[in-house]
Amino acid sequence: MLLRSLLLTFVFVCGLFGQDPPDWTAPHEPFRIVGDVYYVGGIDLASYLITTPQGHILINSDVPKDIPQIKKSVEALGFKFSDVKILLISHAHRDHCGGSKLLKELTGAKYMVMDRDVPVVESGGKADFQYGKRSENWYPVAKVDRVLHDGDEVRLGDVVLVAHLTPGHTKGCTTWTMKVREAGKVYNVVIVGGPNVNPGYKLVKGSVYPTMAQDYELTFRTLKSLPCDVFLGAHAGFFDMDEKFARMKAGDANAFVDPAGYKAYVSDREQAFRMALAKQSGSGR
Repeated sequence: MLLRSLLLTFVFVCGLFGQDPPDWTAPHEPFRIVGDVYYVGGIDLASYLITTPQGHILINSDVPKDIPQIKKSVEALGFKFSDVKILLISHAHRDHCGGSKLLKELTGAKYMVMDRDVPVVESGGKADFQYGKRSENWYPVAKVDRVLHDGDEVRLGDVVLVAHLTPGHTKGCTTWTMKVREAGKVYNVVIVGGPNVNPGYKLVKGSVYPTMAQDYELTFRTLKSLPCDVFLGAHAGFFDMDEKFARMKAGDANAFVDPAGYKAYVSDREQAFRMALAKQSGSGR
């Protein structure tokens, strides 16, 4: 798991300071995960479609050039892209919200973002505490239609999503939870926003984000408190999507039910955070 996380960090940094990594824009077969929750993202950048008779919710618009592929995936599943009524994101980095302006223009969806990420989103990335000074990290500005706060609910039809503030990776990083019924059972779905400590993040004595370490502490307390049956995340690598998708294709109806994997992932990321904190504090040498 640690190797996987290191590879994800490498891919993320390459995307920030160069061309988008191939996995960011390479298409993946769309599929139903559980209940009315569908995967419509790429090989690594995850996007989720949650369907209702009253319209649909999309989580993560990815980079702008991914929008045609997301549209194609939504339509391949038999749904209308124009029926996307609500757009949500995991956090205000270009690889998860860069396509929001275009998606709003194409669908008319209402854009809902956690309060602490709104200034970054509405600056097109320029207000980002770590990456805002470099133009390759900017993205088209999209106006937020509803400002969310920790614990807010997003409702459409019978679907209820809860926004959990899990800050650190960005100030408004958001983990989404919902309950889904499948074959007479109710599953707790968790879509992790992102708990990784990126290279260059200052956990100790940081002037632009002085509460970063405390925010990560909050994030791990929150993640550990959430009941989870179906573990998903902002990147497919968070939850070993490739391996689970292969099992699902082979007939495993419960391939994405992974409470143990969720706990292991959160524990691994918390350990990585504590190692980074100790190193920056001078006690990890």
